[in-house]
Amino acid sequence: MPDDPVAFFLTWPTYGTWLPGDGRGWVLYQRGWKLPDPARQMEASARMNEDACVLTVAERGLVEQQVAETCQVRRWELHAQSCQSNHLHVVLSAPGADPKRVRADLKAWCTRRLNEGSLRERKRWWADRGSQRYVWDEEALERVVTYVQLAQGRKDRDCNGR
Repeated sequence: MPDDPVAFFLTWPTYGTWLPGDGRGWVLYQRGWKLPDPARQMEASARMNEDACVLTVAERGLVEQQVAETCQVRRWELHAQSCQSNHLHVVLSAPGADPKRVRADLKAWCTRRLNEGSLRERKRWWADRGSQRYVWDEEALERVVTYVQLAQGRKDRDCNGR
């Protein structure tokens, strides 16, 4: 196994779309995966400062343009991305970079682009955190790129049996 990952697989949700206690399960910061907890979800929902953010098709386009631009400027190799209405996946190579810093930079630049280009005003576009996974070899990179490029667009059809 190489010392450095060949890529990072970064994911983060939009604000308010995956709350602590969520019925799909959820992740407690630095404590891992947790089962649904309706009381905790209700409490988290009550603390929200604005409605959950569901990105429009146009906003998703702005996000993807910004991710590509940021990668080009930073000289990071963008392997795949998929901006959905409630989350974003990015697979990129950024040798020597900290994946949390990369994710934070992408979120910040995407926020700027949305604030400039969206037809609506929001204080919060993204959840505070997200995930960053290391991709250690070319085979794993191929799998995660395939997931991001193909599986994201199939979720609804696969779940509904169509």
